[in-house]
Amino acid sequence: MADSTPLSADYVIVGAGIIGAMLAAKLARTGASVLMLEAGAHVTRGEIVGRFRNSTRRSDWMSPYPSLDSAPHPIYKPEENHHLVQAGPYPYKAEYIRQVGGTSWHWAAHAWRNVPNDFKIKSLYGVGVDWPIDYDDLEPYYQEAEEIMGVGGSTKTGSPRSKPFPMGEMAMPYAMQRARDRLAGTYEVVGNTVARNSRSFDGRPPCCGNNSCQPICPIDAQYHGGIAVQQALAVGVKLQARANVFQLEHDAKGRIVAANYYDPDKNVHRVTGKTFIVASNGIESPRLLLLSRSDKFKNGIANENDMVGRHLMDHPSTSLTFDADEDVWLGRGPQSPVSINSMRDGGFRSEHSPYRLDFTNISRVDGATSSLLKAGVYGKEFAEKLRHASAREMNVKSVLEVLPVPENRIDLADEKDAMGLQNPRAHYRIDEYTFKGHKAAQKDFAKIAELMGGTNLRYSKDDDFANNQHICGTLSFGSDRALSVCDQYGRAWDHENLYFASTGVLPTSATCNSTLNGIAVGLRTAAHLIAESGGPAMPPRSNTLGLKTA
Repeated sequence: MADSTPLSADYVIVGAGIIGAMLAAKLARTGASVLMLEAGAHVTRGEIVGRFRNSTRRSDWMSPYPSLDSAPHPIYKPEENHHLVQAGPYPYKAEYIRQVGGTSWHWAAHAWRNVPNDFKIKSLYGVGVDWPIDYDDLEPYYQEAEEIMGVGGSTKTGSPRSKPFPMGEMAMPYAMQRARDRLAGTYEVVGNTVARNSRSFDGRPPCCGNNSCQPICPIDAQYHGGIAVQQALAVGVKLQARANVFQLEHDAKGRIVAANYYDPDKNVHRVTGKTFIVASNGIESPRLLLLSRSDKFKNGIANENDMVGRHLMDHPSTSLTFDADEDVWLGRGPQSPVSINSMRDGGFRSEHSPYRLDFTNISRVDGATSSLLKAGVYGKEFAEKLRHASAREMNVKSVLEVLPVPENRIDLADEKDAMGLQNPRAHYRIDEYTFKGHKAAQKDFAKIAELMGGTNLRYSKDDDFANNQHICGTLSFGSDRALSVCDQYGRAWDHENLYFASTGVLPTSATCNSTLNGIAVGLRTAAHLIAESGGPAMPPRSNTLGLKTA
């Protein structure tokens, strides 16, 4: 039944993750009314830490984030719930969290900028597509996001800056110092760009080295969507949790007039507004648009050109695990502290995927213990082998670009969830371009192991790509409405008051985690909306590349 007290706002935002919340706060500071609708529950950090502490599945990073029947998300352990239906030919088992704050509750806080050439790979290398904007258009919003979150990192990543990082670099753990020193002259190992405190910042403490960044930082030393929501609420944004939006309603002209949601008891509530912003992730956003079919829009909202859900991308990874010839003791400090960036860009991109090489610093004790017990190793032999693995085991992985391929997509499955809504379905494959990048990275793996005196080399299988959960591409923005879902500001081509703020709008994946790119694009969308409503004009391009300003 309908709610007797309908909600309304100038801006109605579907999704209360890190991007939606940061955009909401920026809009609310202008005095506009802003309402966020979130399908999941409002959960505190203390509750999440408690769940993780009491979990028997410590290596399962989703164990503190159960799926709710009223707002399900994919779960794969201990049994798969099949929320994200797999159509193949390669499985795309994305993990994401539907709760207030979103999936960045359990991210590694990587806050990478693209490199400038990432915006023009079609023009430069003849692959993929060009973005409708370039690096200088986005640079002010990279900086804005970094100053909100407290980002620090190396300047040796290929991404020019108009201003310094707001935060100093994190201290490099001992194991990573050894990798840096022993690889010097062949590879440059640099600190990762992260939204993690190296000092007290914004009322939050510095990193204590707990080594549980994923699934949860126990002290909020790293920024996440839960903090973004708190900041949004502090400036007047309203939040309705447990509001599972299942339909965007439109008028005769195609303007969006309402968002309809189910509460946990499946009562229907109608929310009206002037401007609607879909800020869910790159799977749930296209799902909502496709669910919103009508007589006028038979293919769903914003989908007259059949582009919604297409160009699904992520960052598949392969890896090498080996034993170094010295004790390095992974597990002190952040889980993912350093990387090699020399293969992020170059002429080779016309032939194969670029990639970053990322070193793990996750403690080996839990994994080694489980493996030894499963192998039936006990007593003195167990102690010796556990000590050896914990002290010497190292791992390096590739982070590979995937090109935007129309056949890689999210659509609707025949199966339905507990709320009676069609489940999202993934069509996905790893193409030759990415596979060739993987084979190139394997040569780097071998050289790294050699320089570390590595033995007992264990390569991941050629047909076994790990998924980094960097969902993008399904709401691609562009300059050609026949090939994209929205324009350069995230406005849907088919609906003048519907915008998108999601990693789904990113038209290529590049080699870096999608979060900062999604936030920066979202903040640029907010600046456009503010300017359109009579507020301050958008800032000029940063001109960090020495290009002429627009």
